[in-house]
Amino acid sequence: MNKYNFKEQVGNEISFGAWISNKRSSGKIAFLKLRYGKGFIQAVAIKEKLGEEKYNKLRHLPQETSINVKGIIKENIREASGVELELIDYEVINISTDYPITPKEHGVEFLADNRHLWIRSEKQHAILTIRNQIIKSTYDFFENEGFLKLDPPILTSSAPEGTTELFHTKYFDEEAFLSQSGQLYMEACAMSFGKVFSFGPTFRAEKSKTRRHLIEFWMIEPEMAFYNHDDSMKLQEKYVNYLLEEVLEKNKLQLNILGRDIEPLKKCLGEFPRIKYKDAVELLKKNGFEDIEYGKDFGSPHETFIANHYNKPVFITNWPKDIKPFYMKEDINDKNTVLCADLIAPEGYGEIIGGSQREDDYNILLSNIKNNNLNLDEYKWYLELRKYGSVEHSGFGLGLERTVAWITGNGHVRETIPFPRLLNRLKP
Repeated sequence: MNKYNFKEQVGNEISFGAWISNKRSSGKIAFLKLRYGKGFIQAVAIKEKLGEEKYNKLRHLPQETSINVKGIIKENIREASGVELELIDYEVINISTDYPITPKEHGVEFLADNRHLWIRSEKQHAILTIRNQIIKSTYDFFENEGFLKLDPPILTSSAPEGTTELFHTKYFDEEAFLSQSGQLYMEACAMSFGKVFSFGPTFRAEKSKTRRHLIEFWMIEPEMAFYNHDDSMKLQEKYVNYLLEEVLEKNKLQLNILGRDIEPLKKCLGEFPRIKYKDAVELLKKNGFEDIEYGKDFGSPHETFIANHYNKPVFITNWPKDIKPFYMKEDINDKNTVLCADLIAPEGYGEIIGGSQREDDYNILLSNIKNNNLNLDEYKWYLELRKYGSVEHSGFGLGLERTVAWITGNGHVRETIPFPRLLNRLKP
């Protein structure tokens, strides 16, 4: 039995270590919110049962003091967890002094400076717990779909989408970059194992301060041999549905703590609508977006309008070739566009997935590399994948932090990762 599954322990005496997250008292009874690692539980201390000396000492213990507690688990339907702990005894481990994050309101910069402590708060705890569930569900999903988990390098000599927004470093006497994507390497793995995925950190040297952007973030990147673009979108749809179902089922407590309205999430389940880029441009123009023209990328207001128009995640497909990376395959029905899609989340959370069918023709890919003024020597190995048994293949990348932000209803991706790296913020 898991001792932290308190609902199964109702009526039992139990001991565990915890921290005092908050407390209040009224003479003869004190209520403490205890954080025990896996979550929070209310503890009730009754002066008559605990004894006057221990009770008075407990009342004056500061926030974030660590203690060992012993008590009986009681049912309490008024608590989010459904239970509470009636305290029998406790032992102080370490008394916290002048803890800076009090229950009052604090500014964003202050909280960011104290992120190492802020993650102890109930809402941050809930967000990062849901993040963990999404990661676990990701592994479960791809294992069930027959994928192999493999790991691309973080240090690379080339960049899938150009080097203008990459961090440069030295690899002994060579120039190297921190990876912006493991895609090219995962394509190589797909030619060996069929269906593969990676999960790891990626880096973008974008000087952006928007609520959607991080300098360091985590990506789930599957690549599939013998998959066309439509196959890939069906898999993406199935994957996102699975993540939603898992969180809605297994993180009810955390969603409740966050005050997340789950009805919009439930409405997202099922098939996702699709709209071609050119039709999306026309939709925007008809609704007052005079700044958008064919051939331009969409900004946050454009993506938000399109997704909210459907009130579901929506695939924007068939983007102009000129504004997409060199490795995407042309649409034979419209050679000015490529077989790609961005999956846009509703409620203003923007793109959570970008994917495409990859170019599998050696000569076309060679031409694309030259036309993009990329170093042929750096991409020699990537071209060779098209020389030795090339097949149609597709892949996509899901941004973990944006997905967590959307599902949790959080307004900024900086709260969806334990220690965010933002423009002008490299610590803590």
